[in-house]
Amino acid sequence: MRDFLIIYVNGRRHEVRGRRAFQSLSHFLRYDLGLIGTKVVCAEGDCGSCTVFVGRHEGDKLTYRTVTSCIQFLYQLDCTHIVTIEGLKYDGQLNPVQQAMVKCQGSQCGFCTPGIVVSMCAMFEKKRDVNADDLRGALVGNLCRCTGYDSIVKSGLAVDTTTLRRLDDLYPPDAIVSDLIKTAGESVRVTDQKTFFKAVTIDEAARFRAENPDCMIISGGTDVGVQMNKCLRDPRSILSLAGMQALRGIEVKDDAIVAGANATIAEMEAFTRDVLPEYSRLLYYFGSPPIKNAATIGGNVGNGSPIADSIPAIYAMNGEVELVGTSGSRRVNIHDYYTGYKKTVQKPDELIARVIIPLPKAGETLKLYKISRRKDLDISAFTAAIWMRHRGNSIDDVRIVYGGVAANILRLRQTEDFLRGQAFTLSNLQHAGKIARSEVKPISDVRGSADYRLQLGENILTKFFIDVSGTTSGNGNGWNDGNGNGNGNGHSVDPTLEGIAGEVH
Repeated sequence: MRDFLIIYVNGRRHEVRGRRAFQSLSHFLRYDLGLIGTKVVCAEGDCGSCTVFVGRHEGDKLTYRTVTSCIQFLYQLDCTHIVTIEGLKYDGQLNPVQQAMVKCQGSQCGFCTPGIVVSMCAMFEKKRDVNADDLRGALVGNLCRCTGYDSIVKSGLAVDTTTLRRLDDLYPPDAIVSDLIKTAGESVRVTDQKTFFKAVTIDEAARFRAENPDCMIISGGTDVGVQMNKCLRDPRSILSLAGMQALRGIEVKDDAIVAGANATIAEMEAFTRDVLPEYSRLLYYFGSPPIKNAATIGGNVGNGSPIADSIPAIYAMNGEVELVGTSGSRRVNIHDYYTGYKKTVQKPDELIARVIIPLPKAGETLKLYKISRRKDLDISAFTAAIWMRHRGNSIDDVRIVYGGVAANILRLRQTEDFLRGQAFTLSNLQHAGKIARSEVKPISDVRGSADYRLQLGENILTKFFIDVSGTTSGNGNGWNDGNGNGNGNGHSVDPTLEGIAGEVH
């Protein structure tokens, strides 16, 4: 067991000990290493000014993904290679992306520019032939309040891609990977007023959890990082799951998606693109690329927010959570997992190991909805997941799940009871909407009033009918293919839904 962290930054090895191990990555870069190109503005992971690359070894190579460094802490980053804006220069000169930003006047005040350049370089790492839509998608998490985005997009389109070099060319991975492979399997414990433990096996993690039942469990940290930055949380004991390889990986097994708790939202989005496209479309709007590269499915489920984007689909598909502890493992149906606001049935020594999401079968339809004030990079005001099995034009079975209308994700049992056995018609779905409205108890907050959420709760079932049947007439004329490929886009605010919310009563 080590008592220090090993972190590479721009090719240079650092050993971090004592209280320095509890810093945010952005603070470490700026104040310990003097790499002030990484800017901090919001300290919430939303503006993207602090975006950097994090490289983790996968086999004998390094795989780089962008993260927002203000909400990543050093104890999450043991055995990684960080590349900052300073580390992207070519032989001491601006790289082609930076040169294009200068030439096309893509920068004014400069606070957003480092993160934008890093995000653009990440896009070009994956794909060289890009268009304006690719650029806008890559920059979802990078806010610029000076130029707007026209000049920034023009800068990206002006990059001479033939002159681009990959990160492996800038930082040959062999020596770094060799060191990380030797050290990544070591657990780490650092104590300096606070205690941090990085477990590498489930048994280690369960024992530490049992001995420290009040410890904060952190993997991606995209929520707790914000809370710590805003002084809303000051954990004295921290368990990091970042080194738990047993909690990674996603596969389809027995007609279900089995996702390790450490699988990131970005990995879930990519994996489900073919096997459950409706879920993939929803996760596209989960957050920015740097947030999705850090946030994990286990963290989203374990955090238990009533507006968590990933959870309603797991409810609708009757999914399960696999828990592991000192006495073994067990599976809990998602409907039995939460006992109150952010409270679960987990025992003091238990961790989430896997999340199991059954796939729709023939004759089944799944539609997912996220309603927010903005289309991109916003927290949900209301979410819904509707699973339906049909027999002819009759509703054989249904599960309806709403988020943002109660202390927990809510299953609408009375609405389901009404719909079972009914014909799939607009009038029946509209009547079901009125029952749904009576089942929810939303509150008013900055994202929407209680009345607005009540109206959404009623009208979303009308939208579901239109999406699935492809008609606004009184009778359905067909169902989707059972894999979430309905006619509506169903994953974000759109004119159809706004019209329904305002017009159907």
